[in-house]
Amino acid sequence: MSAELKEKLNQIHYPGRPETLGDLQLIKEAEFQEGNCKRVVIYLPSPAIQREDEITQLVHEVVGDQAKVEFQKSQITTPTGLSSSLLASTKNIIAVASGKGGVGKSTIACNLGAALAQMGCKVGILDADVYGPSQPHLLGVADHVLKIKEKRILPAEAHGLKMMSMGFLMKPGQAVIWRGPMLHGMMNQFCKDVEWGELDFIILDLPPGTGDISLSLSQIIDITTSVIVSTPQDLALDVATKAVEMFRKLEVPIMGLVENMSFYCCPECGHRDDIFNHGGATQAAEKLGLPVLGEIPLNSELRKAGDAGVPATIHSPESAPALALKKLASNIAERVSLNARVLELQSEPANAG
Repeated sequence: MSAELKEKLNQIHYPGRPETLGDLQLIKEAEFQEGNCKRVVIYLPSPAIQREDEITQLVHEVVGDQAKVEFQKSQITTPTGLSSSLLASTKNIIAVASGKGGVGKSTIACNLGAALAQMGCKVGILDADVYGPSQPHLLGVADHVLKIKEKRILPAEAHGLKMMSMGFLMKPGQAVIWRGPMLHGMMNQFCKDVEWGELDFIILDLPPGTGDISLSLSQIIDITTSVIVSTPQDLALDVATKAVEMFRKLEVPIMGLVENMSFYCCPECGHRDDIFNHGGATQAAEKLGLPVLGEIPLNSELRKAGDAGVPATIHSPESAPALALKKLASNIAERVSLNARVLELQSEPANAG
């Protein structure tokens, strides 16, 4: 009976995935007494995975609700492909990009990092948008003065995040007028000379469009995956398609699209208004063969958080945008971590040999 129950546990499909718990080797322990299951320990490969209730219910459906279900979480590392990659002490690197400006890419990147940190991950944000660095403002550290320790730059720290930005090296209102080699050198320095430490995730806030910086970063670091931010309008989606094609040519994995400003959600009554149309990202994603990772609504709470220099997930944690952003962060971390788990298991026979 115990062997039969254990096999049934292994055959449970992970929610939203084709693999079973057995395929992913997520069942770490299963204790049985008199043919009944008393305790099951499940491993989740990221602190940001929020599936405890769903998986517990699935386990109880198989072995009965008398079984105690426990979870162990730790962040897995995605295997790298570049032997000389910088940021090697970071387990996963997520690029947040857009085809054009004004779609809220930096706000998404900021809140993605903050939400992951709130869930227990160690997170850094590399503000690679040198032409319009906004992370210092969004994180409330615009007046931060960089410090050097043992010839290494110490990143700014705020809201549980480490962050480096060109904004710390510019005077207010100053414009960056650089060509490709200078931009490449600055990105190399941000990766090599900043004391990032051990991190679970680095969020890359890339400049809009398909310019030199995206090319440079794809050459010097192992980008785990990229996320493309757009709004529902046809023009924004058309330009987002170009960003997708850029990453495909650079052979950078693309996780999917995020529809920002997906709809207006009144903070008082919850009324919904599709002021920018709605669902355009879904149609574009279908044509590109990519999933929509999240739909982020717009309301005044998001604007207030940005003005205050506090991520919305912290400033207004129960607002509609914050809830959607936290769900997006967990979704992205889950996809990254489970894909890394699959790669890890696939490499085990080779390692053993």
